[in-house]
Amino acid sequence: MFVCTGNICRSPMAHGYMQKKVKDFKKENEYIISSCGTHAVTGESATYNAVKSMQKYNIDISKHRATSIEDSDIQNYDLIFALTENHKKLILNKYPQLTDKVFTLKEYVNNKEKYKNIDDPWGLDLAVYNSTAKEIVENIDKIIEMM
Repeated sequence: MFVCTGNICRSPMAHGYMQKKVKDFKKENEYIISSCGTHAVTGESATYNAVKSMQKYNIDISKHRATSIEDSDIQNYDLIFALTENHKKLILNKYPQLTDKVFTLKEYVNNKEKYKNIDDPWGLDLAVYNSTAKEIVENIDKIIEMM
């Protein structure tokens, strides 16, 4: 489960990319990939720039619809990847029993950077979205190597 704020930019990008990688490795029956947002409005579409930035990776997230954390089944996931440390705190405040399952994406892949956040591109231009997508892809590729 990937978690960001509105589930219309970062987490759908991560969700779409991870879903494709799992399918590429013919492991789609072994993993359930999903996403939600800490402040999402269930049913909202992914942003135009999120959709455009993922096309570079041959991923179509145009049909993605946001899910609020309350409407998700987050408690049933083995791993929960928050896109920022603040998201991680919000998740753990709401679901303290998930302590051993929640990581920032960068933290999980043992990224040595002190800065563990993937910044929100919402409202910014396509170049920022492309940079965010690249950062997400690089970190998810590290997860794939761990599988």
